[in-house]
Amino acid sequence: MTDSLARPANTRSAAHPERKRPARRAQSERREEATNTILDAAEKLFALHGRDGVTLKAIATGANVDTALIHYYFGDKDRVFRAVFARRSGEVNAARIAAMDAYEAQVGTDMTIEGVLDIFLRPIYEMVIDKGEGWVYFAAIVGHANASHFGGKDVMAENFDPIVQRFIDMLRALAPEAPPERIYWFFDLVSSSLTHGLAQTGRIDDVSGGLCKSSDLGAALETMITVFSEGFRSVGR
Repeated sequence: MTDSLARPANTRSAAHPERKRPARRAQSERREEATNTILDAAEKLFALHGRDGVTLKAIATGANVDTALIHYYFGDKDRVFRAVFARRSGEVNAARIAAMDAYEAQVGTDMTIEGVLDIFLRPIYEMVIDKGEGWVYFAAIVGHANASHFGGKDVMAENFDPIVQRFIDMLRALAPEAPPERIYWFFDLVSSSLTHGLAQTGRIDDVSGGLCKSSDLGAALETMITVFSEGFRSVGR
C-alpha cells in the first residue's frame, strides 16, 4: 500500500525556495569604500583645522574606523594628506588639460590673456561651485597648502606643476618680450588670488560690510579674469 503521507525526496516546499547567499563584494570594492570613507573624513578635518591641526585618531573617529585600518591603507598622516590632495587634483588637472587643448585647437596662435586666464581658472571654480561639499573642503585645503611654509609647496608641486608650467608657457607666448621674472610674479599673484578666493574665508564679507560674499565664487572668478587681464597688459611693457 502506498503511504499517502510520504513526501517526495525534495522536502523543501515550493513556497519556501532555497535562499541564495548574497555574493561577497570584491576585495577591491571593500577597499575603495573604506579608503573613500577615510579620505572624506580627513578632507573635512584638514579643511577645518589644517594639516597640523589633525591627528590620525581624529580621522579615525570621523570615519568611524580603527586607527589601525588607516595605518594599513595609508601608513601615516602625511600620506593621508597627500592622498586627499591627489584624489581631486587629478580631476582638476584633467579638466584643465581638456580646456587648454580645446582652446589651442580653436584659436591657434590667436590666444588672448582673457582666454588663457579663463581656461586656467574656470575648471576648478566650476567644480567647487557645482560638485558639492567635498569640493569646498578640497578648495580650503588647497588654500592652506598654497599659503603654507610647512610642506605646502611640495604637495602643490606634486599635483599642479605640469599644468602650471603649461599656463606659464602660454603667458610667455602672449608676452614674448616680457622679462621672465615678471611672468613668474604674475603667475604667483594669480595663484594666490585663485586659492584665496576658493577658500571662502569670509574676509571680503566683513571688509565690504556684506556687499560682497566670499561664497559668490562666480563673481570672484569673473572679477579675477577682468582684473588680471588688464594687469597683464603692463607685464610686457
